[in-house]
Amino acid sequence: MVTIAFLGAGSVVFTRQLVADLLSFPELADAHLALHDIDAERLAVAEGTARRLDAQLGGRLTVTATLDRRAALAGADFVICMIQVGGIEATIKDLEIPASYGLNQTIGDTTGVGGVFRALRTFPVLAGIAADMLAVCPDAWLLNYTNPMAMNVWWASVVAPELKVAGLCHSVYWTAHDLAALVGVPVDQTRYRAAGVNHQAWLLEWTHQGRDLYPALRDRIRAEPGLERRVRVEMFRRLGYYPTETSEHSSEYLSWFLRSAAQVARFRIEPLQYIGISRENVAEFEAAKALLADGSPLPLEDGASEYAPQIIHSIVTGTPREVHVNVPNAGLIDNLPRDAVVEVPAAVDRDGLHPVAMGSLPVQCAAQNQPYLSVARLTVEAARTGDPRLVRQAVLMDPNASSTLTPREIWEMCDTLSSAHGELLPEPLRALVPAESL
Repeated sequence: MVTIAFLGAGSVVFTRQLVADLLSFPELADAHLALHDIDAERLAVAEGTARRLDAQLGGRLTVTATLDRRAALAGADFVICMIQVGGIEATIKDLEIPASYGLNQTIGDTTGVGGVFRALRTFPVLAGIAADMLAVCPDAWLLNYTNPMAMNVWWASVVAPELKVAGLCHSVYWTAHDLAALVGVPVDQTRYRAAGVNHQAWLLEWTHQGRDLYPALRDRIRAEPGLERRVRVEMFRRLGYYPTETSEHSSEYLSWFLRSAAQVARFRIEPLQYIGISRENVAEFEAAKALLADGSPLPLEDGASEYAPQIIHSIVTGTPREVHVNVPNAGLIDNLPRDAVVEVPAAVDRDGLHPVAMGSLPVQCAAQNQPYLSVARLTVEAARTGDPRLVRQAVLMDPNASSTLTPREIWEMCDTLSSAHGELLPEPLRALVPAESL
């Protein structure tokens, strides 16, 4: 029996999708799911969700739930991490405090000031998870969904390099599906490979029956002028390769868009969008509670779409697949730093994940990835050394922040965020740094 630990299982809607995808594979129907969350109410709803799905789908799952993380990890073969340290309250601070200084973000969980502070809250918990895994399940795979993806996987490689870790994201998968629909071809007849960094990888190979689909995409964009008013299309126009994250999210990784009200309007961007999404997530949790309480069937999406169940199935059964993963750059992309975390295709089989070396990115794409990696590197180094100045320098390297705020304003904003997050941050990084200090 395979044992799969869910950390942050109280992300109930995501847990529901993962469990449904696992149960779509008959070979995994008798798995042991060990659920963990620090919130007892959310954990109870997650447990009820898993048991209800098992009954709906005819599985034979063993489901356990515990507030004790190490107990959930004991003997695990796979660990799925989907924690959100600080919850919705911390997320709102990451967005609203910068906005009060004039800095717009849309999602704020991957890079930039929101990503930096989310990382600094998450790193101590992630280090604890790694220590627990080394103690009770050292051979397990850690499959991380928690953002900021690249920073978290990078941090794991620093604090526990011996662990098997892969970061998993939906962006490449859904980009390929959405673009196939846009140009009118079945996605299962396409071949696609992307490489770069998480939420800013580039669709390098995209074909249908051996035919390059980029010309069809250009024709489609020309035929529908409204498509030109999207961030990703503008990036494609300027850089020549299509990026793998949504327009809303992509807008906050560059200096081109959110600093200007005219650009925000032209490209139809919604600043602070994730505040609304976060509140919708709370509403979805309440809806899940209500469904469980009245005995209603839980809604399901058709087909396995999440990478974690696919990876688990391939390793358990030996079924070969190709997915996209976030891993340290051990010779995978030649013109990005070797210690950085990159997103690349990976073959998966009974022996595990095998990332594919992709050579060099197009030089303009690698150049666009470098600021993102600089923010990540400085954030990791801030946590490693405990130097609060590096936190400010990480935000200073962010194209969106530095195109909008002065260095002094960035320093002051980081002081405000440090005070607001308080004990969620490592103690040395709570220190304030005078903007005019030498």
